[in-house]
Amino acid sequence: ALGRWREWNAGWVRAGGRALFHETGFLLLSSEPFAAGSFEFDSHALLSARGHLLERFDERTLVKRFPVLKGNRFVDGYRNPLGGWAESGAVMVAETERARALGVVFEEGFRLQELSEFGGRVVGVRSTAGRLLEADSVVLATGTWTQKLLPELQNRLRSSGQPVFVFRPAAPALFAAPAFLPWAADMGRTGWYGFSATADGLVKVANHGAGRHEDPDAPRQVAPADESRFRAFLRGALPSLAEASLAFTRLCFYSDMFDGDFLIDRHPERLGLVVATGDSGHAFKFMPVLGEWIADAVEGRDPAFGHRFCWRELGLPDGEQGRCRE
Repeated sequence: ALGRWREWNAGWVRAGGRALFHETGFLLLSSEPFAAGSFEFDSHALLSARGHLLERFDERTLVKRFPVLKGNRFVDGYRNPLGGWAESGAVMVAETERARALGVVFEEGFRLQELSEFGGRVVGVRSTAGRLLEADSVVLATGTWTQKLLPELQNRLRSSGQPVFVFRPAAPALFAAPAFLPWAADMGRTGWYGFSATADGLVKVANHGAGRHEDPDAPRQVAPADESRFRAFLRGALPSLAEASLAFTRLCFYSDMFDGDFLIDRHPERLGLVVATGDSGHAFKFMPVLGEWIADAVEGRDPAFGHRFCWRELGLPDGEQGRCRE
């Protein structure tokens, strides 16, 4: 996906736009010394073995390089110069416009009610208003609603809501790249992560954790206790952000597959249907390659990761190191 993000950047610039993927690098922080078996140690070892030029930090060099960090909180970490962040809303607009230019038709305002089936085959989709759209192939890429539309997946998918807080610090330059980077802190133990400041001075902080089981059709609101929990973390990690004004909050929905991998495959019993779900919090960063994988499933080609993303029965829970499950 990283190479494709670079290609997309070049394409947007050629078309008269601007780069929407910002390759600032990524900062991984740990409040404990790296130890074998931890996400931080193992990812550093794997990336180093693959030739990545990582910059390692100790407690002293971390605070010197990133002064917004609270001293004595993080004692180990590294910066990966590859990677960064993308402007998700702007990317969606740009790619929607490109798709329209290629002849894609968008049916906006179409609220899906159910799949339409005939003779044991899915032949289209029907809206809540009763409108039918017919198709030779239907791709169900409905995120956290998938298990509601396909009850047979309810034992393998879980809808979880993850709180997101966006702050407006008084001195956003302190949090802008390269002074500060997209980051993760004790990722496998606590799930905290965030971004450097955007051009309009906003700083996103979120948690990649177990989340709360939520109905995707319910009001999307963070819990009253979430803000206190977020600010308590920030006081111990990024104190100059802890009392910043709150720009907005939202509940980010995951469609959690039991093993953490995508589900991108033809439905084994409902002909004409391809299911693309199971993001488990990882979907958007793979956006430049997801379409190709889904198209492979539609056209019957063996995708590169078919052995991991295929239709599968419930098995052992995932062992994803980079996500807090408590």
